[in-house]
Amino acid sequence: MNDHFHEDEVLGKAFDARLMRRLIRFLSPYRALFAVCVLLTVAIAGLQLVIPYISKVAIDSFMTLPRSIVVLDEVPTAGNPIDLGNGQYLVETQHVPPEVRRDWEAAGILSIERYLWIDAGSDEATFAESHPETFTAVPGGWFASEEDLRALPTRDLERIRGSAIAGVIRLAGIFAIVLLTRLLFTVLQVYLLQYTGQRVMYDMRRGLFAHVLRLPLRFFDRNPVGRLVTRVTNDVAAINEMFTSMLVNLFRDAFLILGILIVMFSLEWRLALVIFALFPIIVIAAWQFRNRVRAAYREVRRQIARLNAYLQESISGMRIIQIFVQEHQSNVRFGGINQAKYVAQIRQMLTFAVFRPMMSFLSSFAIALVIWYGGFNVLRGSLSLGALTAFIQYVRMLFEPVLNLSEGYNVLQAAMASSERIFRLLDEETEDPGQGETLPTPEGRIEFRDVWFAYNEEDWVLRGVSFVAEPGKHIAIVGPTGSGKTTIIRILLRMYPIQKGQILFDGVPIEQLDLAELRSKMAVVLQDVFLFSGDIMDNIKLRSDIPEEKAIESARFVSADFVEALPDGYHTEVKERGVTLSVGERQLLSFARAVAFDPTVLVLDEATASIDSHTEALIQRSLHKIMEGRTSIVIAHRLSTIREADTIIVLHKGELVESGTHEELLAEDGLYAALHSLQFAEVEGGSASSPNVPA
Repeated sequence: MNDHFHEDEVLGKAFDARLMRRLIRFLSPYRALFAVCVLLTVAIAGLQLVIPYISKVAIDSFMTLPRSIVVLDEVPTAGNPIDLGNGQYLVETQHVPPEVRRDWEAAGILSIERYLWIDAGSDEATFAESHPETFTAVPGGWFASEEDLRALPTRDLERIRGSAIAGVIRLAGIFAIVLLTRLLFTVLQVYLLQYTGQRVMYDMRRGLFAHVLRLPLRFFDRNPVGRLVTRVTNDVAAINEMFTSMLVNLFRDAFLILGILIVMFSLEWRLALVIFALFPIIVIAAWQFRNRVRAAYREVRRQIARLNAYLQESISGMRIIQIFVQEHQSNVRFGGINQAKYVAQIRQMLTFAVFRPMMSFLSSFAIALVIWYGGFNVLRGSLSLGALTAFIQYVRMLFEPVLNLSEGYNVLQAAMASSERIFRLLDEETEDPGQGETLPTPEGRIEFRDVWFAYNEEDWVLRGVSFVAEPGKHIAIVGPTGSGKTTIIRILLRMYPIQKGQILFDGVPIEQLDLAELRSKMAVVLQDVFLFSGDIMDNIKLRSDIPEEKAIESARFVSADFVEALPDGYHTEVKERGVTLSVGERQLLSFARAVAFDPTVLVLDEATASIDSHTEALIQRSLHKIMEGRTSIVIAHRLSTIREADTIIVLHKGELVESGTHEELLAEDGLYAALHSLQFAEVEGGSASSPNVPA
């Protein structure tokens, strides 16, 4: 085993419009739901903007006294002035334009002290009249300073401030309604968003798997299974994360940032500019974070891929590891890979550990600036206390979407990389099993006409191979390793296209035949039998429409009597790849599967090479019946089967060098005779235990 694994995590551009357009196609069936999610997100952001403003109104309108004394030589033109005499006027400064307040402040005529005004016709007028020690009577009403009001008993203060208390209660009710509405919208938005994301993932995975099922088998020769599994699982999940946690929230964060800035500038533009001065630092910090976390993220993904690959390889090869006592060496290799993954993860954590506290520090620093600069303005009367409180809340809110946008960059980049890999897979050319000619009454005649084939360019594996398998005849193919025996089966099943020549099935080139029908007329039994999860019945029927009675009959036909002795019979669960069954038992099930599908052509590719003599005897009794009436092609089969073949084809380095019956080829004293003397002589002498033709 080696420690070098293919790096599958390739990160491209953070945003690719072409890929995004293709991704939107998966979202288009649910565009109405997605639009509702976006509208709910904007509504939630709007409600979030309202909350600090409610606090401002509560503080300025009901919790603080809004009037101040202004000493002027002439009557003020703003603030509904009330003449107190001696050139003094009581002015409601919260309704005075900011520029006028600043002029009064600059002139030093704006009092810091606040006063409560009671109109002569109000409900509180009687109370004010009965407390001359607290309230001063002037034309049109009474007024009292904040300091004098503190001296009143709590009950009297509640009475005199009854309208303010009622106003606070009303605002508290509005506040509760806003919170409950935001909660309802959030729950609805999260549910609809996750539902939409799950539906998109469902459709994408279904489409991906359906596409994979139609890919030519040559595609799987050059693509590891783990990589394809990652496409359908992790890569689809990364795209779902972009849809559910990034794309919709992008609208919220953008709307929230814009709304916060508008509100802040409308409250006090000078104070907003002070906060805005921090933005270059925030942008630089976010940019550095993006670059560093990109490298850290990529390294973590690379190390996870190495770790998963090594684990899969080690667990799959555990028998070899234990047989050759390589536990310590494997553990050492794993320790190195695990250490590299640990270091990469720590680096990623450190990147976040620096960025998050930095953003928290900048947020706190911005709040400190607000308190420092805004506090002076509150004391001077040019800014209300409620506005300052709202400013602090808006500053806190401002940094959250900025942080989300910075971290969302990685989600977007991962989704773009995943979508690029997924669309690369979807762009692979598929085989269309629904097109081509059909054969109403197939006979099973197979003809190779001067067939040339190479897996790579002109590195020929087959060179001008020509032969005919007549219907119902038994053809055996033998030859040394690498002579092209298995390749003949692959191109016959159209797993690979040939470069030259023709392959005909009942006189029709196989390229013109419907692929599904072509393969349905042939059954292949391999040396390495693959069993799926499920029970034995499912593995014989392959979950097709074959009746159970026919499946049982097929198993009995090939002498797979061991099934009926199992505790649950044909419904016995098959463990992963059938590890609880012996090699011979799995091979018998593969023969039963072939018989159940009733093929016109039967192909045996080293089908009995790993079977013991007893199991072979069971199969041999039924093999003649299986082949009867069917065209049979046997590759490197047992001696008895090869001997009885109607035609034996001998391949050498991709060329057909000999052809004939067993006796004819022995009489020629060529390659077959040499193979016979090397591999079969001991069998005929009764001294060998493995009479196999070389693979």
